[in-house]
Amino acid sequence: MKLYDYILSPSCYKVRLMAALIGVKLDIRPVDFHPGAEHKVFELLALNPAGSIPILEDGDLILTESSAMLVYLAAKAAPEWLAGSQAGEAARVQQWLSFSGRLTASLGGARLTEMLLRPGDIGSLQTQGVLALRELEAGLVEQSLRGMRFLATDRPTVADIACFPYVALAPDGGVSLDPYPAIRLWSRALRSLDHFIEMPGIHRLHELKPEPHIEPRET
Repeated sequence: MKLYDYILSPSCYKVRLMAALIGVKLDIRPVDFHPGAEHKVFELLALNPAGSIPILEDGDLILTESSAMLVYLAAKAAPEWLAGSQAGEAARVQQWLSFSGRLTASLGGARLTEMLLRPGDIGSLQTQGVLALRELEAGLVEQSLRGMRFLATDRPTVADIACFPYVALAPDGGVSLDPYPAIRLWSRALRSLDHFIEMPGIHRLHELKPEPHIEPRET
């Protein structure tokens, strides 16, 4: 199974992270995304006409969307990372997988604008990123009231891995995570998983800060 990968891409990282967590070995094919723009050369455009990475190749199967890659890896090697038999759980997994695209567009766009000087309205991207983080925070607080630490259930799923990288890297785009204790607790829970791997730029700075505290809601 070959992954066309850029080490600093959060979308590529989520696939590497999923594979590490479930013990799947990937053949990594590095891509010079920046500054070389290798993802736009003929060889890779033949695999993915959209000109984006990651690309996952497994025999005759080619996947070009990271969320689909997470589902594929889990279905092959660790189905417990997918939704269970309950309809509500399955719906929550699908909802957060879809939501992860908004994180990519907003927080990811702000990061590209700040770090790689890509054209973009940084103020609008940051505003959309803050709105997405507030929605994620609210969802995690609701889960905590149910006694659950993760987005869809009481165990991590592909939904958590889909959302985590762009959230963890939000400060690269000028968006602080300090106002979101539930998100920071969730990040700690994910980082504590067996076989968790780091990405350049995602550090364990949370270990230097006090444990976040979520105030109980008034009734």
